[in-house]
Amino acid sequence: MALDNLRDFLGALDARGELVRVERPVAVDKEITEIADRCMKSRGGGPALLFTRPTLLSGAAARQPVAVNLFGSSARMALALGVDCLDDIGERIATLLNLKVPDSLLGKLAMLPQLAEVAKFPPKTMGGKPPCQEVVLRADDVDLSQFPVPVCWPEDGGPYITLAGVITRDPRTGVRNVGMYRVQVIGRRELAMHWQRHKVGAAHWREMAQRGETMPVAIALGGDPASIYAASAPLPPTIDEYLFAGFLRKEPVRLAKAMTSDLEVPAEAELVLEGHIDPREELVLEGPFGDHTGFYSLADYYPKVHVTAVTMRGEPVWPHTIVGRPPMEDYWLGHATERIFLPLLKLTIPEVVDIHMPAAGIFHNLVFVSIDKQYPGQAYKVMNGLWGQGLMSLAKVIVVFDRDVNVQDPQEAWWVALNHIDPERDVRFSMGPIDVLDHSSRGFTFGSKMGIDATRKWKEEGFTREWPNRIVMDAATKRRVDEMWKDLGIEL
Repeated sequence: MALDNLRDFLGALDARGELVRVERPVAVDKEITEIADRCMKSRGGGPALLFTRPTLLSGAAARQPVAVNLFGSSARMALALGVDCLDDIGERIATLLNLKVPDSLLGKLAMLPQLAEVAKFPPKTMGGKPPCQEVVLRADDVDLSQFPVPVCWPEDGGPYITLAGVITRDPRTGVRNVGMYRVQVIGRRELAMHWQRHKVGAAHWREMAQRGETMPVAIALGGDPASIYAASAPLPPTIDEYLFAGFLRKEPVRLAKAMTSDLEVPAEAELVLEGHIDPREELVLEGPFGDHTGFYSLADYYPKVHVTAVTMRGEPVWPHTIVGRPPMEDYWLGHATERIFLPLLKLTIPEVVDIHMPAAGIFHNLVFVSIDKQYPGQAYKVMNGLWGQGLMSLAKVIVVFDRDVNVQDPQEAWWVALNHIDPERDVRFSMGPIDVLDHSSRGFTFGSKMGIDATRKWKEEGFTREWPNRIVMDAATKRRVDEMWKDLGIEL
């Protein structure tokens, strides 16, 4: 049975002993961050946290508790998506897509709505009064300073909404997009929307700005955990994230009509901020923000959102995540994407065996990939293939290994790579798009990339020396030592 909302998810975490309720007052001004950061960097990612008595920037007690680190482990991600193992979802997708479909990854993803199993779970709009609209605040009744929006880091530009699904609609096709973008609170009823140029929401805004049309926006906090995750998934613009969430849940996502626009919002959300962007207005300064790179992203100008209504449950929970120096909770959201979409990548680049984005690489800085090497130069073919795959185009460093290397273990991967490479021979540089948050690139969103061939070298690749074997103990000796171990008096 799918988890329908955030409180179901909190209850499931509590039943597993993975939720800690912090009952003493804790300030939304950096104290929540420091507590959560220590938990996230502990063994296993630490527990999920529910701060039951947060204090606002004014010092007053908040009316809503704050939930943090809900997705902060592989096991919790699997629970959120209703599976025992995240790879189960990838295998399910691979089975569905074992068809004659387009060669590109985006082409395969674009086929998802046409597949029978996916089509069984389209989002459904419910009538009546949905849970997310039990309380409605409009116009002058809206005061965002009364909500527990945390200030995460000392140099942040202000309070930030960080775990929301930002809902927009393509003005040409009508296809909905739900993206997870950071949103800064800059006034009682004003927000700054951080839309990076590569994001779908930003494309919708540019199109409507060119038309001179006011753009409706809804910012949903909470809802079913699959929908929360889906907002972070790298889906192409033609895929509705709520359709994908329904596929993950094996149940439709329930939606409701927004109060002040024609957008639809998750009926089970905790809170929804409804508003609009006026293209005639100047952009507003957003940031700085302590980002997932572990460094501050600098202040820049982004669209202003005017909040026209806040709708919510009678007693809502404020969901939040914190990013910063890895590892953090966002690593596990990215890890889920890595496992779920691996089979799609294999269909496009069939020699790929496994892929991993280590926490220190913050997703776009470092990608390990193991391949079934069948011919000379194949590592370079794979590098170029990966750089042609959607957001993988932003990868700064790609390291390619043979299939017997466990790329999920960065220590093993680097040990093999540093033994296998001749730097001059095995490193290639290229140019291309770079993540907006990369402060080191020579230009904004443009810079160099590095590919490293850490596979065994073949004679056809110019290697004429003998390649040595790994040191591995023989099976018979290992078996004899296993049998005597309990008698050795050694505890490990």
